[in-house]
Amino acid sequence: MAIELIGIVAVSTTLGAALVGGIFFAFSTFVMTALGRLHREQGIAAMQSINVAVLNPWFLVVFFGTALGSIALALLGVLDWGAPGSAYLVSGSLLYLIGCILVTIVFNVPLNHGLAAVEPGSTEGAETWTRYLSTWTKWNHLRTVASLAAAASFIMAIR
Repeated sequence: MAIELIGIVAVSTTLGAALVGGIFFAFSTFVMTALGRLHREQGIAAMQSINVAVLNPWFLVVFFGTALGSIALALLGVLDWGAPGSAYLVSGSLLYLIGCILVTIVFNVPLNHGLAAVEPGSTEGAETWTRYLSTWTKWNHLRTVASLAAAASFIMAIR
């Protein structure tokens, strides 16, 4: 029973990290480029809308559920250190928790709040948007790599 539960948590967390990484990948490879090609006011308004729409139960369950799974897998890996796959469980967990969750909280969310506070047609909006596009996307690249690397590490642990 316990082994089955661990397997369910490991597979669910792997899928969650891969799904989140895929979402971030889409933003890094084409969504932000497309928004940047729009007139500044349209790009700002679109991203402001995206930042509100993303706060929905589906995304939040996957995003934070994967974090909870990562915590559980990290504890399992530490408690059973030396067992096959334990180092992969810990490394995958740290990749997701630091490279995805922490980066989101420390960098991307404050940028989103800054963008939410501007009027799309204002001078401040123009300045904010220019910085936002490059800075937010750089941090998103890191989140993409970290999430996908976490999924790969969990796959190695499961294997």
